[in-house]
Amino acid sequence: MTASPAIIILSDAALPMAQRIAVATGGEVHGLARRITQTVDVTFTEVGSHLDNLFRAGRPIISVMAAGAVIRLLAPHLLDKMNEPPVIAVAEDGSAVVPLLGGHHGANVMARKIADLVEGFAAITTAGDLKFGIALDAPPEDWVLANPESAKQVMADLVAGRSVRLEGEARWLTESGLDFSADGEVVLAVSDKAVAPPANGLLYHPKTLVIGIGCERGARGDEALSLALESLTEAGLAPEAVGLVASIDVKADEAAVHHVANHFGCPARFFDAATLEAETPRLQHPSDIVFAEVGCHGVSEGAALAAVGSSGELIAEKRKSKRATCAIGRAVEPFTSANLPGRARGKLMVVGIGPGSDGWRSPEVSAMVLASTDLVGYSLYLDLLGPLTKGKTRHDFDLGKEEARVRHAMELAGEGKSVALVCSGDAGIYAMATLVFELLDKSDGPEGLSAEARRIEIAVSPGISALQAAAARAGAPLGHDFCTISLSDLLTPWEDIKRRVTAAGEGDFVIAFYNPVSKKRRTQLAWARDKLLEHRPASTPVILATNLGREGELIRIVPLGSLNVDDVDMLTVVVVGSSNSTTVATGDGKSWVYTPRGYARKEGTAMTSNVSGDAA
Repeated sequence: MTASPAIIILSDAALPMAQRIAVATGGEVHGLARRITQTVDVTFTEVGSHLDNLFRAGRPIISVMAAGAVIRLLAPHLLDKMNEPPVIAVAEDGSAVVPLLGGHHGANVMARKIADLVEGFAAITTAGDLKFGIALDAPPEDWVLANPESAKQVMADLVAGRSVRLEGEARWLTESGLDFSADGEVVLAVSDKAVAPPANGLLYHPKTLVIGIGCERGARGDEALSLALESLTEAGLAPEAVGLVASIDVKADEAAVHHVANHFGCPARFFDAATLEAETPRLQHPSDIVFAEVGCHGVSEGAALAAVGSSGELIAEKRKSKRATCAIGRAVEPFTSANLPGRARGKLMVVGIGPGSDGWRSPEVSAMVLASTDLVGYSLYLDLLGPLTKGKTRHDFDLGKEEARVRHAMELAGEGKSVALVCSGDAGIYAMATLVFELLDKSDGPEGLSAEARRIEIAVSPGISALQAAAARAGAPLGHDFCTISLSDLLTPWEDIKRRVTAAGEGDFVIAFYNPVSKKRRTQLAWARDKLLEHRPASTPVILATNLGREGELIRIVPLGSLNVDDVDMLTVVVVGSSNSTTVATGDGKSWVYTPRGYARKEGTAMTSNVSGDAA
């Protein structure tokens, strides 16, 4: 899938234009933090480094700013024309849309689209595009140019007036401005065969081939790939023409199938047994043994035929290796991201959005949210994503519905969707990632996950935890050993919590208390305070961090002996220092908490290490 464009703005004045472009292109708006007062998808602090990162990542860039500035900022990074992403400069009023880089990689097409949207002028300067309305070195996504090194000369020949002929069929070529003739000097050849490019032209492979794969559970990926490559060679087919790998749905999580798809750089799609069984009349090698095992008479041939549809054909019948089978089908039209048959392996992305502010959300998390079709989470957490929720299906849940939330996300992914399960803080710290794996670990049964949900792909992306955010806002309290303890007894017996608090107190750890209080639970934090006072001074600094990274953020530092439970709510993280933690003031009068890196306090510091005596 092509990455969505990043639309760069440096001021609020450019935001309306950027938002119009974002809607039309499916992009996201990136704004310079110090000059943007309104909400955007992503903020950045330094223009040059941000453009550099986007460019290196291959991300299309649409800059609503001066073309000269973009050129100067990206100039040091212009090394490989063939791998440059589209870079476009747009005037703030939309009057000019200038593709600066990547004209043959989508920039010219994108510039024309934007110009039509804003009623501006697309300043296309690429000679071939101007004359023929086509970039021969940048075919559509469902086509591959076999000899790109020849494209420059071919384009030059055509611009100079040489005639051209087409060998094969390709609608995107016949619908261009090229004037084809039967005796043309330059040849544009189209074939899914493994043939040599014409000496005086270009060879294009349409991605019309599908490789059907069947395999035993746990089969090696290299075995399946070798079999696929041998099948292509035997049939005289070009590997570049492979547009899809297909199999039965019970193999959706089979590493060997995905290994083959990854090699060819194409999607893997899956069909249920009933769909494959419907292809039995067209199978060359139906098998009753296979039917007894999976409910259809052929997996590799059936999957290839199901993928190409009734108008397609099986062009390489089943071949076997020790633990895998392979067959090849040909579709009438190339496979594109818009016409893929079957079902994808669903993906569950468990993401930690940190405290919720854009600046504290990792680029990886933002990318996962953007790549998702569905968002699942507590309503507040989804709201904190702001514009990133645009175009996504939301599945809102109340607090206290954690298992239902996770189960719903996994079942959605089991339907072939890309699902982001949204957590605050870090996804794996007192959050939903653990529950995902707990549900996977449960035995099958009426209360278990569906078979489809158990075959999904899972990715977990970290976020800034409340512990880290509180520590950063207050200074450096985690400079030495620390631990986290949840005071909620909903899932953990109170006696176990007491034992952990006691051990942490005796061990002199800095302690971050999660879930310190609730509307009904007010006594646990007071008990923990009193227990810790047995092991560390009453003057020990305690950080109370509320609404971290969000509106209403409040950071307070109080002595342990004066900690008042009524000052703490459900949105507060409590960090209790060790006996070595102390405070220091800066010239502006602000107090900071830090814990020295060494176990023993150096001579002359404010507190002694005789914690029991001080506490007494």
